[in-house]
Amino acid sequence: MTVFSDSHVHLADPAFADEADAVIERARAAGARALVCIGESAAAARRAQLLAARHAGFVFFTAGVHPHDAASWDEATDPQAIRDAVANGAVAVGECGLDTHYDHAPRERQLHALDAQLALAQELRKPIVLHTREAEADTFEFLRRAEIANVRGVLHCFTGSIALAEAALTVGWYVSFSGIITFKSWTDEALLRVVPDDRLLAESDAPYLAPVPHRGKRNESAFVSLTLARLAAVRGQQVETLGWQTLRNTKELFDLPDAVLAA
Repeated sequence: MTVFSDSHVHLADPAFADEADAVIERARAAGARALVCIGESAAAARRAQLLAARHAGFVFFTAGVHPHDAASWDEATDPQAIRDAVANGAVAVGECGLDTHYDHAPRERQLHALDAQLALAQELRKPIVLHTREAEADTFEFLRRAEIANVRGVLHCFTGSIALAEAALTVGWYVSFSGIITFKSWTDEALLRVVPDDRLLAESDAPYLAPVPHRGKRNESAFVSLTLARLAAVRGQQVETLGWQTLRNTKELFDLPDAVLAA
């Protein structure tokens, strides 16, 4: 059995409804040692916090505002909601970021919400979970600001350029890959090899992006082992070794307890 972590899963998503606990237990049975449940809104963060409390030491959670919702960023409530979440155990700020593919929020509002969350990450001494899609120029500039603020983070579900990955690595960030890399349409094997072992993460991004052979179905954390198998094959590594390495990296980035590494 491959030991692994899921560094990015939306267990609080309505797609799981009353099944989240069963999904968590299937992940544990499949070899998972830690799941990071993403709170991409105040409501999602509250649900994620409850899941983390029910599965203490196995499920951890984050709090932030997704770029799709950046237009509704509220200075009166959102920063305090993130502070409160961190006070109650949130391990990172996010998912936040930039997305000009869907453009659900104006670019200037996305940048404003992202910079506000960078300031919170700096204040709270937490890493950032960054979503970036078709926004490379702005992301390069954001990484520069993050370096100045001494804030680390992860480029989650990364599908960007090698140059952007290298820019993130240069400032101490991590790069995470999802089930997208198992799709027939994925051709950038060089990107999968450029990330060093100690900066590599794997994720489900469930309920989205189920890896082959589950593509088109609802994703879940148990399937991360399939993404790891693809990574290991491309990188010429043993999947078991890579699973442990990405687990250690998840622990290091999010400052998880030592117990997640217990044999």
